[in-house]
Amino acid sequence: MRLARFKTGNGYEIFASHGDSWISLSGIEGYATPTRLGDLLDPTRLSELSALLGSLQDVEYADIHLDQAATVVDTGDVWGAGLNYKGHSEDLNTRQPSSGPGSYLRPSSCLIGNGQEIELPTQSKRVTAEAELGLVIGTECKNVPRDEWRSVVAGVTSVLDLTAEDVIRENPRYIPWAKGFDTFCSVGPQIVSLGEFDDAKLQSIQVSTILNGETVASAPLADMKYDLGFLVEYFTAGRTFSPGTVICTGTPGAAVINPGDSIVSVVEGIGVLSHTVKG
Repeated sequence: MRLARFKTGNGYEIFASHGDSWISLSGIEGYATPTRLGDLLDPTRLSELSALLGSLQDVEYADIHLDQAATVVDTGDVWGAGLNYKGHSEDLNTRQPSSGPGSYLRPSSCLIGNGQEIELPTQSKRVTAEAELGLVIGTECKNVPRDEWRSVVAGVTSVLDLTAEDVIRENPRYIPWAKGFDTFCSVGPQIVSLGEFDDAKLQSIQVSTILNGETVASAPLADMKYDLGFLVEYFTAGRTFSPGTVICTGTPGAAVINPGDSIVSVVEGIGVLSHTVKG
């Protein structure tokens, strides 16, 4: 099953896909009241919704376009793993951390929907953009053991992560500040249920950063230094994560972006995020 949300007037409408067609949840009994994506991610509720969608008849399907979808983050925080691929550590001319990935927590104010324009801040002269896979937490959790990570992850999504790279080259301690500018993060355009992927299929998923139609960096999840189970254990250690929280798992490589550029994050089989940089 897949979930997406779209801005409608002063609020948002949530859509679900069971197969190739999308259905508005606002027209389904029990889901008519506007809700948040984060409220639907509990494993029991997801299972019930999937079964319900599969049993519906005479349904009016929606004509939606994921290139206009809103961010899938409407509850929870956005955490990120840094330097999890060798290629990106080479971008920054630094070694990969040996005890755990780099990490950061970013503000919700930096989030944008798919297709929205990126604005470069005057405070940076070198901004980079990078494709990543995102893990979406489905249930409140803390201190999750590495081998139980699937029990708390509802689904996966695509991420386009931006960084004021000149700032962190000056001082790595500035990472949160360098990633918190408005329009610096896109997450979506949909959440794909984790049940669609076994471990082998996940490992083969290709993550690609594409600048102006040219692939700048691409690698499978198998190339990550710290795997998905490690990341869930690492980030939930001593911290309570709420449903809807996203863990960005790192990038195979980043692209320097400038006014007028087109930047795309492609996570194979999961989602495409496409943005232009304000000229």
